[in-house]
Amino acid sequence: MVVLNKIYTRTGDDGTTALGTGERRPKYDLRFQAIGTIDELNATIGLARVHAAAGALDPMLARIQNDLFDLGADLAVPQDEAKQRERLRIIETQVARLEAEIDALNDALAPLTSFILPGGSPLAAATHFARTVARRAERIMVELDAHEPLNPAAVTYVNRLSDFLFVASRAANDGGAGDVLWVPGGTR
Repeated sequence: MVVLNKIYTRTGDDGTTALGTGERRPKYDLRFQAIGTIDELNATIGLARVHAAAGALDPMLARIQNDLFDLGADLAVPQDEAKQRERLRIIETQVARLEAEIDALNDALAPLTSFILPGGSPLAAATHFARTVARRAERIMVELDAHEPLNPAAVTYVNRLSDFLFVASRAANDGGAGDVLWVPGGTR
């Protein structure tokens, strides 16, 4: 359980912040960019849930928000530190759940005949926005992984999450019927 009695600590006023190990690093460190982008992604999914209330996507998005806190905890403790003690990590069953949800949603969609412009219903637009943040988080995590090894399941999870958000946006657009299709050269 996490207990926060005081919100500000003043410990970051020098431009550093702490990992889960207690190690302090500059706030611009690539690991904190990854953690911050995952936090931003979680907030965009929270915004999408405003439009998903009481719909079929809402419980899936709620589980994903919880997973993203797990992912933040995973990123907050470098892999080499985890060998010394058990830490919360993204696991393959979380990836498999996303894949099953992607498959279930995708089975009900009309086949794609064009690239899709982000938009349509408010929920679709919000999940498209979350998808772009997920892709940015993935790029940052892949770059970080090139310098400091990450949990492979964490990188896979974020990759799969962007796929889920794409399919969820189509599901939110009346099963793809409300998708906004790209018309190549259509504005010339």
